[in-house]
Amino acid sequence: MFSAVKTTVTLTLLLSAFAAHAIDISGAGSSAAQPLYVKLADVYGKSQNVKLTYQPSGSSEGLKQAKAKTVEFGATDIAPSQADLKAGKLICFPSAVSGVVPVVNLPGLKRGEVQLTGELLADIFSRKITKWNDPKLTAANPGVALPDMAIAVIARQDGSGTTYNFSDYLSKVSPAWKQAYGRNFTVAWANGVTQVSGSNGAVNALKQTPGAIAYVDYQYVMQDKLTYTRLKNRDGKVVAPGADGFTAALLNSPWVAQAKYEEMLTDRVGPATWPITSGTFIVAAQATNNPEKTIAALKFFAWGFANGDAIVGNANFVRLPDSMQGRIIGDLTTITDAGGTPLKWSLAEALNLR
Repeated sequence: MFSAVKTTVTLTLLLSAFAAHAIDISGAGSSAAQPLYVKLADVYGKSQNVKLTYQPSGSSEGLKQAKAKTVEFGATDIAPSQADLKAGKLICFPSAVSGVVPVVNLPGLKRGEVQLTGELLADIFSRKITKWNDPKLTAANPGVALPDMAIAVIARQDGSGTTYNFSDYLSKVSPAWKQAYGRNFTVAWANGVTQVSGSNGAVNALKQTPGAIAYVDYQYVMQDKLTYTRLKNRDGKVVAPGADGFTAALLNSPWVAQAKYEEMLTDRVGPATWPITSGTFIVAAQATNNPEKTIAALKFFAWGFANGDAIVGNANFVRLPDSMQGRIIGDLTTITDAGGTPLKWSLAEALNLR
C-alpha cells in the first residue's frame, strides 16, 4: 500500500576558488545516517572543493557496494564481523551513535505518554496483540486512555540496519520472538504487517495511518516530530529516547576500551540506558583503486571527528569519545593503494581548511 521512492541525494559542495579541480566522492548505504552525512558535507564543502553523492539505499546495499569498490565508502548500521571484514578486505569504524525508537500514531496522546516493555513490543510486532486497549497494554499504561482501535503494524521490507537493531533487541528480550523471527536485516514479518521501503517510507506510512506503530531511527523522530513511546530498560527503568540514553549504552559497552564494534549496543545495562541504542558505521576497502578519491573521503571523516561535534548533535546523533576518535583516525592511516603503499595524507593536512 505504501512505498518509498528510492532517491539519490546529491550534495554539491561549494567550490574553492583556489582548487584546480573538483573531486567527486561517493557513498551509499544506511538511510538512517543520511541526515548526518548531509549536514556534515554541507559545512565541510564551504571550505573544500569536493562533490559528495550519497545514496540512502540501506545498510545491506552499502556493504555490497563497499566490497565491490563502486563507492568510496559504504554506510551501515551494523558492523560486519572481523571474519567478514578480513574476507572482504575491508576496514570498518563507527562514526556516531543513535537509537531505534518505536513511534505511534494515536490521536490525542502525547510524546512519551505510551510506555512499553520489550516483551509487549515483540507481541505487537508478531501480531499477538492487535488492539491498543488490549489488557496487557492497559496494565502497562495506568491512567492512559488507550483507544479501542486496531494496531496497524508498519515494518521495513528492505535490507535495513534499523531492522537488524530492532530485531536484535526483540530477540534478547523475547524468547518467542527469537525462535520465530530472530535478528536480521530483513524479517519474515507476520501476516497483517504493512511493509515499506526506507526510513521515509516508514515515516510516511505512520503519518497516514491512525492506530499505527512503526520503528525508526531517532533522527527521524525529531525531524518529523513523531510521537515516540517510552521503554522499560534492562535495569527496569522507564526511559525516553535521547542523547543521554544513547551515551549510557555506549559507555556500558566494549566499544570504548576494546574497540569491539561488532558488539551490539542493544539491551545494555544502566539506569539511563536507552534499550535500542545503535551505532552507524563506515566501511571502506583496505586497498583502494582510486587513491585521490579515497584520500578525499578520509579527510572528510577526519574533519568530521575533529570539527563536527555540533553538527552531529544537531543531526540528533551522539559523538564518539575522544579516545575512540583518535584510535579510528589512526586506523584510517592504514588504508593503502592497490600496491599496498599507505596513502599519503595526514590529520594536519585534513584540518588545514582554506
